[in-house]
Amino acid sequence: MENYINLLLVVENDKHVNGLKEVLLGNGNNIWSCSSLEEAEEFVTAKETGIIIIDIDHFKINDSSFIQNIRTKSKIKNNYIIALTSNTYLGIKMVKGMHDGVIDYITLPLNPNLVKAKIDVYKTLFFKDQKINSLLKNIFPENVLDALNKNGKFNPTRIENGVVLFTDFVHFSQKAKKIKPMTLLKRLEFYFNQFDEIIERYNLEKIKTIGDSYMVIGGVTEQNTSPAIRACLAAIEMRDLMINEKNLNEAINSEYWEIRIGIHSGPLVAGIIGSKKISFDVWGDTVNIASRAEHNSESNQITITSAIKDQIGNYFHITERGEIEIKKRGGAIGMYFLEKLKKEFSLYNEGKIPNQEIRVLCDLTNIDLNHMRKDILNRLKSLLPDEVIYHDITHTLNVEKAALRYAKLEGISDEDTHLLQTAVLFHDAGFIVSNHDNEKFGVQLARNTLPKYGYNEKQIQIISSIVESTKYNAEEPQTILEKIMKDADHDYLGRGDYFKVAQKLRDELENYGQKMNEIEWLEFQIEYLEKKHKFYTQTAKNIREQSKQNRINDLKTQLQTLKNK
Repeated sequence: MENYINLLLVVENDKHVNGLKEVLLGNGNNIWSCSSLEEAEEFVTAKETGIIIIDIDHFKINDSSFIQNIRTKSKIKNNYIIALTSNTYLGIKMVKGMHDGVIDYITLPLNPNLVKAKIDVYKTLFFKDQKINSLLKNIFPENVLDALNKNGKFNPTRIENGVVLFTDFVHFSQKAKKIKPMTLLKRLEFYFNQFDEIIERYNLEKIKTIGDSYMVIGGVTEQNTSPAIRACLAAIEMRDLMINEKNLNEAINSEYWEIRIGIHSGPLVAGIIGSKKISFDVWGDTVNIASRAEHNSESNQITITSAIKDQIGNYFHITERGEIEIKKRGGAIGMYFLEKLKKEFSLYNEGKIPNQEIRVLCDLTNIDLNHMRKDILNRLKSLLPDEVIYHDITHTLNVEKAALRYAKLEGISDEDTHLLQTAVLFHDAGFIVSNHDNEKFGVQLARNTLPKYGYNEKQIQIISSIVESTKYNAEEPQTILEKIMKDADHDYLGRGDYFKVAQKLRDELENYGQKMNEIEWLEFQIEYLEKKHKFYTQTAKNIREQSKQNRINDLKTQLQTLKNK
């Protein structure tokens, strides 16, 4: 599988630019060029740039100020800067003189094999850095990681009103004795992965798992308001996940697991412990009380304390349990069962999914992309006709994957990426109704569905325009989001699985009465690829155009062979 990377050429000489592109295009290299240092600074600010090649002969870079500027302004910090020069001595001097700047040099005239080898090495290092950073982000909260990177330490912090959530599985020890270790581990991993997705949606922080226990905090590492409400929303999703699993397993007469959840709020101390295998953790009486609330909960129930109830009572239905003794600590605390959201604060009046008012209250994005995505994918799975073989859910997911890749390489903002992703999910949904004018029906479905998930009219209009841009005879795409949509929709034209995907299109066309013999099918493909289709974004041109041309040549060869028989 190719790893895609933005590679920037800060080179003024067109001959050198073309020479580098000729050597480096392909293999996931998304090559951009600019002819001034100012353009370079703007570029790395907007787009994640893994490798930067700078012509130091032309730009006369003899100190580290520009390099430091690039490092400061860059969207990512682990990029590799390489000097381009005809003076080997100057290249060596640049590398030796800038410890955190220029990492290597390429000499002119270009040695293609050496250039490829060097870029491949730094690509490998870049992606290893990305993996390490991703792992660290999974281990440490973002603010802790920033402090460690800047200062090498994170000072203990007292939080006056943090939230702690605990879960565990009912009778886990007894169940574990009956299950093979690998099966047990996979099942735990499945549930914990689901929990991870849930708490991420509500901007909470997982601290750790201890056996079958799962610990989450809120109001400690993030900036969002209303951590108690967010923790309760997450808890309801976790509980409902387990109830759905129980109902499913009961229906097939299979064993099921049940969960207990406890939530408390109060003072916490957050910090890092250990000098070698360090970990982030929180301490305080609040942790003990949250654990006690969980332990005193019941199967598939959520127990909250009075401290939580005081913060969320206006928005949720709760049932009083009375005071429960806190062992070891002493004393008793009022506890309650958390039932569900009040209907005026939930979508569909079901008490499960928060409406826009609650999302705004909690500083969450106004759109609920995750629940919307599940909704439309479920509709596609269940409602698309059997005749739809090409424009199926697999196609939608492939286009989504390509669109997200293009959006990242093109430097699209998170908000615009969400609108693009939404348009992708609806762009073929019209096939549920008809294979003619399907875009029109897809837009209608989007307009009827999206307001429920917090999308406003301006956002829906943008999404509608993106969907409409995919019409067969649509006008040229106008916005970058429309261009990405068009390119993602036809991403397979430049992929290695082209013939497999194209066969699905042929089968679907036959299902709707458009049958072609082998020669007609080859001519149909060549006509479209060569005369009707084109890529619009620089990224698609860089990473897909050459492969598309190869497909055209392959098709022409097949056609000529058939005609010669």
